[in-house]
Amino acid sequence: MGGHHLILGKIDDFITGEVLADTHDERYRQKIARILVTDKGYAKADIHPRNPLIVAAGNRKGHLWVDFTVTVDDRTAMVVKYGPGSLVTRYRPTLAISRLMAPYQIPVVVVTNGESADILDGETGKLTASGFNRIPSRKDLMQQLARVDFSPISLKRAAMEARIVYAFEIDGSCPCDDAACRIA
Repeated sequence: MGGHHLILGKIDDFITGEVLADTHDERYRQKIARILVTDKGYAKADIHPRNPLIVAAGNRKGHLWVDFTVTVDDRTAMVVKYGPGSLVTRYRPTLAISRLMAPYQIPVVVVTNGESADILDGETGKLTASGFNRIPSRKDLMQQLARVDFSPISLKRAAMEARIVYAFEIDGSCPCDDAACRIA
C-alpha cells in the first residue's frame, strides 16, 4: 500500500502474521484486531482481515477492501470498517457493505476511526452502542445470532447497496488512495 500514506516501515499483521506496510491507518487496524481477540474473545480464525469487495454502479465497477469480517458458527456475523475522521459519515456506506459481504444481512456493523467505535444494528441501521467496550464479545454475538433472521438480500436491494458503496467508497475516495479503486 502506498498512495498518500506515510510508510513507517513494516508491521506484522496480528491475525495472519503477514508483513504489511506500517502506516498510521494500519496501526489502528492492528489495534482493532487485538481488541477483538484479547478483549472480546474471538479466535484469530474467526476474524478475516482485508476482505475484497467489487461493486458495480451501472457500467462502472470498483474494488475496495473491507477491514474485517467476523465469522461465528459458520456465518458472517459482524463487519468492521475502519476510516479516519467522523464515524457518522461512515454509517451508510458500511451498512451497504454489510448487505454485500454475505448473501444475507450481516447483523452487527461496527464503524471505527481507531479512537472510538459505533455499533449499528445491520437490519435497522440504528446505533445500538458506542465505544470499543460495547463491541459484542464472541459469547454475546453467539447469543444474538439465535434471534437473527438470515433472510437473503434481494438482487434489487444488493444492486442499490452497491451503488451506495460505489458513491461513498469509490467515487468519493481520494485519487491517490490505493484502498479503493475504479476498475471499469
